[in-house]
Amino acid sequence: METAEFVRTLDREGRLLAVAAEEAGAGARVPTCPEWRIEDLVGHTGVVHRWATAFVTEGHTASRPLPAAPGLDGDALSGWFRLGHRHLVDALAAASPGLDCWHFLPAPSPLAFWARRQAHETTIHRVDAESARRGTPTPIDTAFAADGIDEVLRGFHGRSRSRVRTEEPRVLRVRTTDGDGATWTVRLSPETPVTERGDAGDADCEVAGTAAELYLALWNRTPFPAVTGDTAVAGLWRSTSAV
Repeated sequence: METAEFVRTLDREGRLLAVAAEEAGAGARVPTCPEWRIEDLVGHTGVVHRWATAFVTEGHTASRPLPAAPGLDGDALSGWFRLGHRHLVDALAAASPGLDCWHFLPAPSPLAFWARRQAHETTIHRVDAESARRGTPTPIDTAFAADGIDEVLRGFHGRSRSRVRTEEPRVLRVRTTDGDGATWTVRLSPETPVTERGDAGDADCEVAGTAAELYLALWNRTPFPAVTGDTAVAGLWRSTSAV
C-alpha cells in the first residue's frame, strides 16, 4: 500500500472511532480491552496521535515519551480527540517524502512508517470503540488487513522485546483464506521470533481465516477463526504477544 492510502485510511478510521465512542458514551466498557472504558480508549489514542504528530512536524530524531492524558471527558474529550486526529492526518498529508525523524520499525522511509503505523493503530482502536457501542462492526479492507498481519508479525514481533518465546523450537503458520491467500511462517525459539512470507517447511500449528479475522486475532481482539495442529502454540501467542 502507498503512503497516501494509509493516510486516507487513518482519516476514515479516526472519524469512525470518534463516532463509535460518542455513541457508546465515555463510561462504556470496552469488551476487546476489558480494563478500559471508552474514555481511556479515546484518551490513549488521542495521546498517541499527538505523539506521532510531533515526530512528523518537529523532526525529532530520538524517541520521546508519550504526552500526558488530557483529563477530559464527554464532549470535551471527543473534541480534543477529533482535533488531534485532524492534525495528524494533515501533518502526514503535507509532510515531505524526505522527512527525517525517529521511527521504531523497518520502513521505506520515516513518513511511510508513521502513516502505516498510525493507520493500523487507529483501526484497531476503532474496532475497540465499536465493540463498546455494540452492533455490526465496520468491515476491514482485505489488503489493509493483510498488511497489518505483516506489520505485527515481521515488525512488532521481529523486535527483541517480543515475549513470544518457546524453550523448544516451534513453527506457527498464519494463512489467509481470501485476497491473494498470503501466508507467513513464524519460527519460535528462545530467541526473537523470525517470520518469513510463504509456507516453507512444516508447521507445528496453523491458524487460518480471512485477512481481517487474522488481523484482529493476532492483536488479541478476537479468537483465532481456525486452528489446526498443536493448539498450545496458538495459546502461547494469545498469552504472550501483547505489545
